[in-house]
Amino acid sequence: MKELLRIDHLCKDTILNGIHFAVEQGEMTAIMGPSGSGKSTLLYQISGMDQATEGEVWLGEKELVHMSEDEKARLRLHEMGFVFQQMNMVSNLNLLDNILLPAYQAQKHVGKGELRRTKSAMKQEATELMRKFDIAGLEERRITEVSGGQLQRACICRSMINHPKLLLADEPTGALNQSAAGSVMEAFLKLNREGTTVLMVTHDSRVASRCDRILYLLDGEIRGELQLGKQKDGEEKEREVLVNEWLSKMGW
Repeated sequence: MKELLRIDHLCKDTILNGIHFAVEQGEMTAIMGPSGSGKSTLLYQISGMDQATEGEVWLGEKELVHMSEDEKARLRLHEMGFVFQQMNMVSNLNLLDNILLPAYQAQKHVGKGELRRTKSAMKQEATELMRKFDIAGLEERRITEVSGGQLQRACICRSMINHPKLLLADEPTGALNQSAAGSVMEAFLKLNREGTTVLMVTHDSRVASRCDRILYLLDGEIRGELQLGKQKDGEEKEREVLVNEWLSKMGW
């Protein structure tokens, strides 16, 4: 596979210490580790939302750390998608308009020679995403009128509206019950099977077991890696056992 993301000796003050790894296109990678190990900080460095002290972050042929803030913002808008534990939806907008917000913002920054999307095309695309993730019919609902799982799937729709190369997720199931977390993870798996590259921070071994690979972060360093490969039908329990045994060895 082609390499999509490369992290070279990334440091952030005393939190991250020389992080180095790569993510291939189409891969779904989980980052695990105890609280305070630097997991969320790492995602913020990769996205350029926070400035690294040293090192480089490559998304394809583009190096983020040394970009200007405007360049980073444009890259995030057009080439990255984000899903967080705190869902950060706009309370006075319905689900459909929340999903469309990044698309409208992107159209304000379309460069010369880049394709513009009409409002009707963007709306059609948003409603198709909602159908794909089983929340069709909820377009006019406010964020307080849907379940946590439905709201997080709407966040996934929002993250995909600009066709990102990389989807970053920070504890996307952390605020959900087991059933809702399962439906949200199914949405991530569906995206990944369609080719979206996913890098996910999680504390849930059940969620991590469904990823292709797990990186274990401790004291700002990657201390272990578990290769799982793509999940096949009927492997869920076997993979969960394998992951829990590995985490135990890592001191989880």
